[in-house]
Amino acid sequence: MQRNSLILEDRPINHSLGLTDTHSLPKEKKSVLQIWGGNSLHGHVKISGAKNSALALMAGAVLCPEDCRLRNVPSLVDITRMGQILSALGVKLERSGDTLDINARDIGQSKAPYELVSQLRASFFVIGPVLARLGVARVPLPGGCAIGARPVDLHV
Repeated sequence: MQRNSLILEDRPINHSLGLTDTHSLPKEKKSVLQIWGGNSLHGHVKISGAKNSALALMAGAVLCPEDCRLRNVPSLVDITRMGQILSALGVKLERSGDTLDINARDIGQSKAPYELVSQLRASFFVIGPVLARLGVARVPLPGGCAIGARPVDLHV
């Protein structure tokens, strides 16, 4: 009889091909996720890039006076918008597949255009790096989703 079961937070979750009693497990083992099965898992899973992480890293690259390469950057509208904001500030970007090369060596513009910033909530990520590099940052209040009031002062 093959036994497949999960114990999660002291509650048995049964997936069975003729399951036996899961209550016979020692008490100290019941708070741990345990999996019994007849087949080993193997293979590879490609993990897609995280948009919010990529946006923060793109803005953070402004601090770097040398080339920065980000890999596994998702191809999303928000990523493109952040790239447009950075380009408007004088940052050079080059994309090849899921790789994004960023060079902020010649950043010279401290004012981000409202028409770009208003489309992306995460545009406030550029405030701190631009301020650190140029001593001044003029970035309009960001746009993006209307979840509610969210302060940006934590990012400066």
